[in-house]
Amino acid sequence: MAAPDPIIIGLAGGTGSGKTTVARIIARCFPEGTAVILSHDSYYHDYSGLSEDERRSINYDHPKAFDTELLINHLKGLRAGERVERPDYDYTTHSRRPSGVRLAPSALLLVEGILVLECKALRDLMDIKLFIDADGDERFIRRLRRDIDDRGRSIGSVIDQYLGTVKPMHLDFVEPSKRYADVIIPKGAHNRVAIDLVVSRIRAMLLERESKKREPGVPSPS
Repeated sequence: MAAPDPIIIGLAGGTGSGKTTVARIIARCFPEGTAVILSHDSYYHDYSGLSEDERRSINYDHPKAFDTELLINHLKGLRAGERVERPDYDYTTHSRRPSGVRLAPSALLLVEGILVLECKALRDLMDIKLFIDADGDERFIRRLRRDIDDRGRSIGSVIDQYLGTVKPMHLDFVEPSKRYADVIIPKGAHNRVAIDLVVSRIRAMLLERESKKREPGVPSPS
């Protein structure tokens, strides 16, 4: 299969900043099938071999908690026109489900997660690097609601994790990665001006790449 030569967009930011929402807004601005969203959260290491207590004690906001190498290999595969099987992570058991999710190559790959700008090897694959910024209190409230409603967590466990690992790791790794961003989007999904500007840039890049493919004498990527 010929490589689609996709545009790869990285979306980083603190927990609850609106990364996934911004990624979905961007994806909806393009024809169906044009964009694929990959969440770094799907690439947690599989901790099924550990006891329940051991799984609870892991710092899930540290870069070492993620199988970033697998994500990088999947992006390279998609860029080469290959199908990949993204892990399907179960956040309640902290383990991967037996079967993953099949992803096909597409023109636009949106990679979102708190630490996607922390890793240089991952950053080097990106055409545009975004940092979604939001007020710390708002981010905490969004995370609290998500973990209680979607992941069945208790209020106490969410607060303990936030104070014990989430906030310290944000200060150590997430916030410093902002310096690698090409564009910082304050207020997340509410900042439609910034999002529209990014979408316009992506459209121009897609048109430019499509134009190059059509030029006589320019070989298709392989």
